[in-house]
Amino acid sequence: MKVTLLLASAALVFAQRDLEGVWTNATITPFERPAGQASKPFLTAQEAADAEKLAAKNNIDKPPVPGETGTYNEVWFDRGTKVVSTHQTSLVVDPPDGRVPVKASAEAKRDFDAAHINESWEYMSLWDRCITRGVPGRMFPAGYNNAYKITQMPTFVAIMSEMIHDARVIPLDKPHLPPSMRFWDGDSRGHWDGNTLVVDTTNFNGKGWISTSAAGGRIKGIPESESLHVVERFTRADVNTIRYEVTIDDPEVYTKPWKVVIPLVRDSEYQIFEYACQEGNHAIENILNGARAAEKKK
Repeated sequence: MKVTLLLASAALVFAQRDLEGVWTNATITPFERPAGQASKPFLTAQEAADAEKLAAKNNIDKPPVPGETGTYNEVWFDRGTKVVSTHQTSLVVDPPDGRVPVKASAEAKRDFDAAHINESWEYMSLWDRCITRGVPGRMFPAGYNNAYKITQMPTFVAIMSEMIHDARVIPLDKPHLPPSMRFWDGDSRGHWDGNTLVVDTTNFNGKGWISTSAAGGRIKGIPESESLHVVERFTRADVNTIRYEVTIDDPEVYTKPWKVVIPLVRDSEYQIFEYACQEGNHAIENILNGARAAEKKK
């Protein structure tokens, strides 16, 4: 009987450490806490239902502004229709007010890049340039392609992000590379802490953005420095949910570390297709050509 219980316990631990599958995180929950809700970390059930009704009402195709081409119609978006299952009022959970503690200098750099985006590719996001959405930026929800395929091996965990079709391979129980070796997505190393996969990432090259999607609100375009340190925690909460938690520390950009929590939801019916980003990327060329043509008319 004792042996049977031990075997059953071991099987349970293995199941809790099983992160494999296709997971999604599309949600209407905002990245940061809205103004006026600083002291309200959670929605009531009725408030959550009301928010979802309002989102459904707003997700209706509207004609483009006169003089503009418009964007995708709603059939191409996949922003989600519900708040996160925890009823958080924001994906940012720390600081307690749900707001990212950004330094004024970092906001100034964001604003400078946005003001000069027509001048050079150097001021554009890594997403626009089809390089990467970054770490942990790739784990933040966007307007569409919010799916992740996790594959586990004894010494590695791989996370394939649907957006930009980007695969991240994380070695387990290995030391970090020397600090002189720096990368767009940093150097990630994982280990198990009980039933939680902890991924520690350092060695960033300081050229990325913490968020490249408009869903990040004012955080889109905030720069990273070489001091960026990211710690992610993946915990199997139940058969259909992974609790994803990430702590971001970059003393050159923020006044203190901050934390995001997002439930990842299993979707066994979801199909991930190739996102051929660079092959179909004419946006940068068109933006710069349009800007140069406009300059000639002055």
